[in-house]
Parts: sequence; structure tokens; C-alpha cells
Amino acid sequence: MKLFTLLLLSISALYSNTYYSKVEPYEVRKISSNVMGVVLFANENMLGEKLTGNPYIKIDSKLDKDDLSYTNEKLSYLKNTVLMNEKMLKNLEKSLDKKRENYKKVLALKIKSSVEKDREFYDLIASENSFLATQKEINSLKTQIADFKLHKAQLQRSIDDKTLTAKNYVLYELNVKVGEVVNKGTSLATILDTSKAILTIYLNEEDVVNAKSAVIYIDDTKTSYKVTRVLNIADSKNISKYMAQIVVKSPEIFSKLVKIELK
Repeated sequence: MKLFTLLLLSISALYSNTYYSKVEPYEVRKISSNVMGVVLFANENMLGEKLTGNPYIKIDSKLDKDDLSYTNEKLSYLKNTVLMNEKMLKNLEKSLDKKRENYKKVLALKIKSSVEKDREFYDLIASENSFLATQKEINSLKTQIADFKLHKAQLQRSIDDKTLTAKNYVLYELNVKVGEVVNKGTSLATILDTSKAILTIYLNEEDVVNAKSAVIYIDDTKTSYKVTRVLNIADSKNISKYMAQIVVKSPEIFSKLVKIELK
């Protein structure tokens, strides 16, 4: 029986390949600026620490906030103007209906001269033009309101993007200091998700097919982990190798090298 077991282990070892991987954070985010401005705050004390809900970088947003306040005022005025114009439009519409009726009556009267009928016609046309002009002004105001709403949304996004938070992420790298001027695309920081870890290995061709069903040994210890994802297209750098990743529990220390076997 012992001989049979040893034989099975030998066969298993024969058909398993050994790989090595560093234990890396589950996610690495390189944060770049979406905005322009002066850095007011950069929390160097949090380097290597897990971030809270408090900002770790603040970029000056005073002008954006002032602009947002003025934009809200302009929107309020424009909306009130639209309401007034809409009331005017209703009154003009009622007046226009009356004038149309009167014109029809005058047109049918033989006692009215052509000059008088023309005068009624021109008055009707003037009222119709006034109605259309008011309607046109309302449409123009609504277009301005739409533009200001877009501007408001852009300002709010700019303000939000100038206060950076990343709760539960680890601040790994801080690339700016207080007083520096950043532009769009400027590298600000690198943050890590260490709630889990990930092992990346490059499989030989024979291990790819059954990778997801394989039993995984880490440092010679059998685990319940499974290959999370595997690419069936060869890696561009590791020729004839196929990238696979295994998500594991977060370790006490990252970046150490571990041995991985798929059996």
C-alpha cells in the first residue's frame, strides 16, 4: 500500500510543474490628476498606511467654488426669466386669439374700407410676431440654462477631483508636494488594494488546459485556492508561456517569493 502511494506521488510530481511568484497586492492604482491647480495638502504621514475617508491630497478649488456659486445665481435668474416669459406668452396667445377672431369679423364687414382692414391685418401680424419673438426668447433662455447646467456639472466634477480620498487603500507612493502646480495627467500617487493578494504565474502549455481545475500547492502546502483567470494566448514577453493569476488571502508581508505547483 505504501509502495502504491509513493508511486502515485511520483507520477503526480512527474506531471506537475513548479512556478514562482511574488505575493502582490490585489490592485495597484496609479492616480493621475484630472485637473489643474496648486497642491494645498499632501499627507506624507500616511505613506505605507491604510487610508481613511479623509483626503490624502487636496488641490486648490477656490476659483471653481466661486464660479459654481455665480453659476447657480445665473441659473436662478434665467429660470425666473423663463417663468415670466412663459406667463407673457400665455397672455399674448389669448390676445392673439381675440385679434384673429376680430380680424375675421372685420374682413367680412362691407362697411369697412380696405385701409381699415389692412390696419387690422398689420396689427394681427405684429401680435403674431410678438408671440413668436417671446417664444424664441424662451427657447434661447432654455438653451442658456442647459449650457449653464453642463458648466455646473463640470465645475462640480472639478471640485470633487481636487479632493482625493481612497478609503481602505494603502498609500504606497506620493508624487507631489504642497505648493506644486499640477496639470491634467500629472502623476499624483500610487495606492494599493491589500484586502487580498494576487499571484501571477506564466504556465507551460501543458498546464493551461486544466489550470482552473488543478489543485494548487503553495510552498509545498496543499490549498483550496483555484486559478482565478488564465489567458490562452501566449504572453508577449514570456514567449510560449501563458499568464495565470490566483487570488489569495492578504498576507502579513507582501512581495515575498512563493513556490506554486499545479497538480
